[in-house]
Amino acid sequence: MESVFENVLNIEWRQIVMWLIGGILIYLAVKKDMEPALLLPMGFGAILVNLPMSGAVTQIYDGVAETGVIDLLFNSGIANELFPLLLFIGIGAMIDFEPLLTNPKLMLFGAAAQFGIFFTLSMAALLGFDLKDAASIAIIGAADGPTSIFVANYLRSNYIGPIIVAAYSYMALVPIVQPPVIRLFTTKKERQIRMDYTGIKVSKRTKILFPVVVTIVTGIVSPRSVALIGFLMFGNLIRECGVLNSLSETAQKVLTNLITLLLGITVAARMTADAFLNVQTLMILGLGLAAFIFDTIGGVLFAKVLNLFSRKKVNPMIGAAGISAFPMSARVVHKMGLQEDNQNFLLMHAVGANVSGQIASVVAGGLILNFFG
Repeated sequence: MESVFENVLNIEWRQIVMWLIGGILIYLAVKKDMEPALLLPMGFGAILVNLPMSGAVTQIYDGVAETGVIDLLFNSGIANELFPLLLFIGIGAMIDFEPLLTNPKLMLFGAAAQFGIFFTLSMAALLGFDLKDAASIAIIGAADGPTSIFVANYLRSNYIGPIIVAAYSYMALVPIVQPPVIRLFTTKKERQIRMDYTGIKVSKRTKILFPVVVTIVTGIVSPRSVALIGFLMFGNLIRECGVLNSLSETAQKVLTNLITLLLGITVAARMTADAFLNVQTLMILGLGLAAFIFDTIGGVLFAKVLNLFSRKKVNPMIGAAGISAFPMSARVVHKMGLQEDNQNFLLMHAVGANVSGQIASVVAGGLILNFFG
């Protein structure tokens, strides 16, 4: 009874704030259906690690360190980049690159929509973050949770918890963040531009060769990203080879769901009140939002510039789908196209740009590691 009373007395207001933050994440997952597989375990984990003298995280008792299970999971799955890499196998198995292969120039939109990463890197450095932390914060603009985890952990960022929370939260908020930005930088006439879909049939051989070739080329251009792109493309190769259908389904469902679940609760190891509640966290959340916004702007403006030299006009909204938030961004662009013109079907073009953003974000993460690793 005495120990219970001591625990109550040991509760700090900052821990209570973290309980509230955890509760908000659970609410968003359950009520708003925003990335529930990740935000729910993340929210519960935030509560778990902020209980007084929580045995879930490493504590010092009488001068002896007792390793908590959350820290154990963190060291086993995130500190060595295992969870993000395994998750990339599942993501790769989910992606169909056919829309991109039928129109390869969509790859340009994936590259253009990474502008927010490098803009945010400059902003974070100007705000006083050291270069490795600034680079880790900037990768939020990759709009790709596993890449954010991989880069932030590889660079030993001091802010890995807020970075991961920002990356996944803004991915879930894509349907809210992107539409007003797209409308601000496009005219109604531009949003009504129709794009024909060629429907060219991509051969099975091409689909099998694509992940192999991309891995080789990326490994030469950006060696530090070869682990990320390799696992992503390996997952896609399992999907496209046609002889491992059961493994493909396992990677898409069982593996992805299990790793996402473990990832969510493990991230909480870096969501203790001491590490999370500070001015830097608010700055990171703001910079993460800026990264997403400028990614969108970069993609849209690139499409508008391309239209100046192209006889066949591109709907500028396609550029916004070049971020890596797959498939949310493609759905947003398709929905906005139908709102402007109910016969304007942009889904396949948007998906092509979206999957190119998946590749481009990993390459961008590799370039960040090349510069600052």
